[in-house]
Amino acid sequence: MPKKAKNLCVDDLRHAEYYGMQPVFDELYRRSKDGDIFTNLMELILTRDNILLAYRNIKANGGSYTAGTDNRNISDIGCLSPEMVVKNVRFIVTGSQHGYRPKPVRRKDIPKPNGKTRPLGIPCIWDRLIQQCIKQVMEPICEAQFSNNSYGFRPNRSVEHAMQRTYTMLQRMNLHYVIEFDIKGFFDNVNHSKLMKQIWAMGIQDKQLIFVIKRILKAPIRMPDGSTMIPDKGTPQGGIISPLLANIVLNELDKWIESQWQNNPVAVDRGRYRQIGNNTAFDKSHGYRIMKKTNLKEMYIVRYADDFRIFCRDKEDALRTKEAVSEWIAERLKLEVSPEKTRIVNVRKRYSEFLGFKIRVRPKSHKYAVQSHICDEKMELERQKLVEQAKRIARPSEGKRPLDEIRLFNSMVLGIQNYYQLATCISIDCKIIHRQVMTVLTNRLNTETGCMLVREGGTMTQNEKERFGKSKMVRYVSGIDQPIYPIAYIKNKIPMAKRSAVCSYTAEGRALIHTNLSLDSFVLKGLRSITSEGHSAEYTDSRISLFSAQRGKCALCGEAFTDASDIICWLKTPVGLGGKERYQNMTLIHNRFLPLLQDNVQTVLRATADMLKATKQLMEKVNSLRMQAGLPAID
Repeated sequence: MPKKAKNLCVDDLRHAEYYGMQPVFDELYRRSKDGDIFTNLMELILTRDNILLAYRNIKANGGSYTAGTDNRNISDIGCLSPEMVVKNVRFIVTGSQHGYRPKPVRRKDIPKPNGKTRPLGIPCIWDRLIQQCIKQVMEPICEAQFSNNSYGFRPNRSVEHAMQRTYTMLQRMNLHYVIEFDIKGFFDNVNHSKLMKQIWAMGIQDKQLIFVIKRILKAPIRMPDGSTMIPDKGTPQGGIISPLLANIVLNELDKWIESQWQNNPVAVDRGRYRQIGNNTAFDKSHGYRIMKKTNLKEMYIVRYADDFRIFCRDKEDALRTKEAVSEWIAERLKLEVSPEKTRIVNVRKRYSEFLGFKIRVRPKSHKYAVQSHICDEKMELERQKLVEQAKRIARPSEGKRPLDEIRLFNSMVLGIQNYYQLATCISIDCKIIHRQVMTVLTNRLNTETGCMLVREGGTMTQNEKERFGKSKMVRYVSGIDQPIYPIAYIKNKIPMAKRSAVCSYTAEGRALIHTNLSLDSFVLKGLRSITSEGHSAEYTDSRISLFSAQRGKCALCGEAFTDASDIICWLKTPVGLGGKERYQNMTLIHNRFLPLLQDNVQTVLRATADMLKATKQLMEKVNSLRMQAGLPAID
């Protein structure tokens, strides 16, 4: 019997399906690819489904519970009815005679490893909701036009893809001169006028939307000392829309660098399609051979947000490219390149740093192979964090148990391993950290009766067995049934390239990463359109999630719902008994079973059960719900 294909799920895509917005986003992407102009996007941004989808996406983010200057978070929106949420968003954006006026952004300084701080701007929760509404509509339009050499803060792209491209440049293409660029305070110095022109050039020519984005950029900033300032440049780090705006700014840089060599008209005109395995690729090698006979500079870019590297074949090209790109950034983007931090590195002799890794190439079998480590600064930072956490396992913080500290330590280990496993020498680096951590644990858990750090003493979950089950470095604290993960037990992972066919905004591209809902779309649409009847936005959103989780079937009888009007959303613990309108406290049942859950005399309830031909199994489920609701079971 053939093995059933595994269902795939990307949360953002699933949420868009819940609210019927995926076809809309797909159409925006297609039109943007075709070069269309968009002049009426605000109408789409302020639709009910887009606003409620924005609420759904924001509440899935842990940062939604961080308050802005108004001391409100996502719970304050979730308790309102969906109609009120939609009405408030529309009024905030278009209802005032002065137009949209965001509330002051709360400034919070985040410490950096070098002792400096990174300014973070936290907008108020209603302003974050509005930014999410805008981002959802703008993103497919921008994604259709963004460069393939950009990997940061974009769907289906990651650090792994950026590192794979970097390794390819160094090892397979032999581009060993790397220019490390640093833009001075990029997020704080983005030129607003230039950004508006770039948005307009992308075809986003809705003047009302442009006005709202301008107001977002110029939102007052409430400083830690209580003073308020109005920014005349920059995008606030911490704003939901800021990463998208940053990519819009630097997309022009990506395109310009690509036009110099990678997508130079000479190479494109002489290119042709070739079949490579099962894929068809556009081969520009003939054009490149012609270009090498000219004085053109050979250059390739890999960018992750505002952190980017340019790769050249020789030092002369690198020197000319560094000067040309620095001047272009200053003239075209109105930004300044830091001369102290911008440098050219010959990776055959020295390490180049990128995204927390230090990378060089070593001679191997008459060619060069990539060698990469955790960069020194990050290595020291991670070592200090783990050593400090190891100390707290022996002497827990106030109000915490050793078990809590071990779990926190383990989460830190997994975080380091999952991110830095792309380094070819990750095991060497982690052994250094492991040795110091084990020294601290051994010394601090030593007592007069012996060391509390033991080799055996607990059980592992299935996931722990798969990851650490064969390791002899696993340790336990005596009496605690939780292993301490060994950071040194890690193997290098070869980074995988982004699959060019993957795309969130085409049916073919989604099929590779996501399985569409196999639910009755008619019932789902009806469920979305049902008025709240006094219930909260959280209630209505959770109702849709439950419909998907229950596969569109009644929780009592297992029959598929055929009409949204047949669905009853039952609170397991009633509001009167302290129950909340939350996903965990809800279940969907067919309305014909509602009389069985009412407070009525036993004879009537029994007669109702007989009339419905309720099975023993169904009655067990009914009685379970009745008991949770504080009602007596039906005999």
